[in-house]
Order: sequence, then C-alpha cells, then structure tokens
Amino acid sequence: MAATVSTVIGLGSSSLSSPSRVSAPKPTSLNSGFLKSTVTVRNPLKQAHASGGKYTCSFQRDWLRRDFNVIGFGLIGWLAPSSIPAIDGKSLTGLFFESIGAELAHFPTPPALTSQFWLWLITWHVGLFICLTFGQIGFKGRTEDYFEK
Repeated sequence: MAATVSTVIGLGSSSLSSPSRVSAPKPTSLNSGFLKSTVTVRNPLKQAHASGGKYTCSFQRDWLRRDFNVIGFGLIGWLAPSSIPAIDGKSLTGLFFESIGAELAHFPTPPALTSQFWLWLITWHVGLFICLTFGQIGFKGRTEDYFEK
C-alpha cells in the first residue's frame, strides 16, 4: 500500500499524507509565503542572566506607603469638620449615625433606595476619602521633601 502525498495549493512546502499510514503521525507544518516565519514567544519579564534567573521588576513594592499617622490624622481631620452642626442644627456625622440607627431598627429589611441613609453614607465617606487622600499626599510629600524648592 503506497502512501499518497498531496500538495495544498498556496502552501508550497506543505504536504498532507494520507491517514492510511501505520507509523506515528507527524505534526503537520503549514508554511506559506503570505505568513511570516514562526517566532518563539519569549517572556519579557524573564531576564536570564540579570539576577540569577529570578524575575526583576522596577515597580516599588510598597507603593501605598501606608502610614498610621495619615489614617489617624485623616480620620480626626474629617470627624472634626463633619461634626459641626451645619445642616438644620445637626452635623453630618450625627445625621449619618442617626440614619444608621433608624435603618437598624428594621434590620432584616434593607434600606429603601429613597432613604436619607444613602445620601449621608455617600457624603460622609466621600469626604473621609478625600481627606485621607490629601492627607497622604501632604504627609508623604513633606516627609520626602517633595514641596521643597
């Protein structure tokens, strides 16, 4: 039984053998003048001789540079102004905690979308996060002499 070889049009160096062969199948290599040559994919993070074969990265591991002074002063810096009674004689913190208590009164039922709880929750936390962000910028900028001329 002779094995027939057929050439695929457009693929000059490719040949497809018939399935009647008894030997192990060879991987079919399809080459064309329309395709670029095969390129081995390399890992861009792997530098073989740079650091003994370990991965190297220039990204700073402690990118947040978390400091408890910023968290403490930021929380105090937000609680102080948000506790000033400026909204109909009540403070934002007081209104927020008051709405928490009102919503916990009917605990298994979640707060309605029209509840004032959501307004106070979002307003209080946005103010807190802004205060913490500016505190992080200011505190770390000063300790690293960022604002010096």
